[in-house]
Amino acid sequence: MSRVRGLRGATTVAVDTKPEVMEATAELVKAMMERNGVERDDLVTIIFTATPDITSEFPAAAARSIGIVDVPLLCACEMNVEGAVPRVIRILMHIYTEKSLSELRHVYLKDAQPLRTDLTQ
Repeated sequence: MSRVRGLRGATTVAVDTKPEVMEATAELVKAMMERNGVERDDLVTIIFTATPDITSEFPAAAARSIGIVDVPLLCACEMNVEGAVPRVIRILMHIYTEKSLSELRHVYLKDAQPLRTDLTQ
């Protein structure tokens, strides 16, 4: 039985430039979908957040650039927490899947890997 599940992912950019944000976000979206067998029609919504030090581009623009044009996307700013990893883009992807919660493979790339050390990369 197919259910709606939340799939998490995060990545970082070395510098806050439009090309870096676009490339890193597109890489993360693709990795999340590939690692979990998610097809375009399985997508329900995608929420993107970025730390306050990312201002050059909306992360959702990267999803649009790779063909995700008719799925509701939302960008928001992460809390500015002292000591947090800088220049982080996070994704919460709502998907239809038959996988159980424990079967989902959340994706943490680049310097975002330490954010969830309890999850297998």
